Amino acid sequence: QVQLAESGGGEVQAGGSLSLVCVASGHTDSDYWMTWFRQAPGLEREAVAGVFRDGMSAYADSVKGRFSVSRDNAKNTLHLQMNNVKPEDTGMYYCAADWVGGLWSGSKFYKTWGRGTQVTVSS
Repeated sequence: QVQLAESGGGEVQAGGSLSLVCVASGHTDSDYWMTWFRQAPGLEREAVAGVFRDGMSAYADSVKGRFSVSRDNAKNTLHLQMNNVKPEDTGMYYCAADWVGGLWSGSKFYKTWGRGTQVTVSS
């Protein structure tokens, strides 16, 4: 059973940077995709950025060029570097693993979730 723990959230001004980390414990060999999702109040959870086991990455259009996702398979960690953040980046950020197949951006294709870390961007 994989367990995920996110950290690094906080409050930052627009244009600033923030770095999130997700630490996975347990058996993670099956984690072909590990992905960051976010959810703002009143909105659906959306995929932000994901990285395949071989390092291939994918991003939501809204964060391309600003966010960078990476993983360290040896340390079982997933990272999200957020640069030039905007108020619309505000939300609870979740790490997702145990991908069962399907679109990397589909929340229903992940079995394991962390509890989230809050990111608040002020204008």
